[in-house]
Amino acid sequence: MFYPLAGQIQENSFIDCNDSGVEFVEAQVHARLSDVIREPNMAELNKFLAVNPTGVGIATLLAVQINFFDCGGIAIGVCLSHKIADGTSLVAFINAWAATCRGEVKIRQPYFDLAHLFPPRDLSGFSFTPNDGITKEKIMTKRFIFDKEKLAMLKKEAAAASGDGSQVKNPTRVEAVSAFIWKKFMEVAKNKMDVKKMYVAVHAVNLRPRTSPPLSEQAFGNCWRPSFAFISTSGDEKNGCPNVLPVLRSSISKINSDYIKQVQNGEYLNHLSKSKDMFMKGDIELCNFSSWSRFPVYEVDYGWGRPCWVCTTTLPFKNVVILMSTPCGDGIEAWVNMLEEDISAFRS
Repeated sequence: MFYPLAGQIQENSFIDCNDSGVEFVEAQVHARLSDVIREPNMAELNKFLAVNPTGVGIATLLAVQINFFDCGGIAIGVCLSHKIADGTSLVAFINAWAATCRGEVKIRQPYFDLAHLFPPRDLSGFSFTPNDGITKEKIMTKRFIFDKEKLAMLKKEAAAASGDGSQVKNPTRVEAVSAFIWKKFMEVAKNKMDVKKMYVAVHAVNLRPRTSPPLSEQAFGNCWRPSFAFISTSGDEKNGCPNVLPVLRSSISKINSDYIKQVQNGEYLNHLSKSKDMFMKGDIELCNFSSWSRFPVYEVDYGWGRPCWVCTTTLPFKNVVILMSTPCGDGIEAWVNMLEEDISAFRS
């Protein structure tokens, strides 16, 4: 079904569907799975993966490592190249794989027709490279858990934060957590006297439900685009904290049918290139969010039950936040990648 994953990347521009296969590793872990889940060591999680997830120049599209623990527990580490697919497609593949293991007959089939909607473009004039954003600075990853009660409090605070008539009365849990974390990043920058002209929050937005008509989640590929929320350091602030929630919601709402038309005709590339040049000048403090909270990762069942915990790993990118659902489904885990020197200030 997912035959392109057995191919190889050629010239960093296309996939040769040569059926060369995927990387599959079995590993014995001399530990108890419960200990890893109870107190996850962020620096150790990459050992459960078959390849370095941010390795540049790796031709393999899919790498899987099955980890067998001494207690009998099993952890499956999956790496899928972002050059060919996004998180939605990754989870679709994993669920289809699990359904096959269970012996299911009716499995939702992927389709690979996104190029008809979003034709390939000549990127020779653009300076995008696979390692854009990777920093050599010391990055640490911290996991912050927002349970149901904490989320309710954050949503209430976020809804009441603005006093200019632009209140968001019904913030989602992702909006509330994103606003909270973004303001934390702003506070860290200000405490360091790191003067910036602009603070920018970037959200990865799935385009599938925003096309007309909406696309199926089985549409395989990179069907997402970033939204950009801007806060000027010269803007009005309340008690030193800007009202970020309406700005966040407005930026995401702009990823609509009109924007998708720009993506289809290639106009967005010029805007993206200008944005990158602006970011590289250093006058902007970026905070990048990717929400996996709606991915059906806790529905994955290979035949021995659903997972007790699903997680990501550390990333060598500054100010990158991955939002995931908690196992019970009513909380959010925020995996925050930031400079080591900023962690203590962020937690205070």
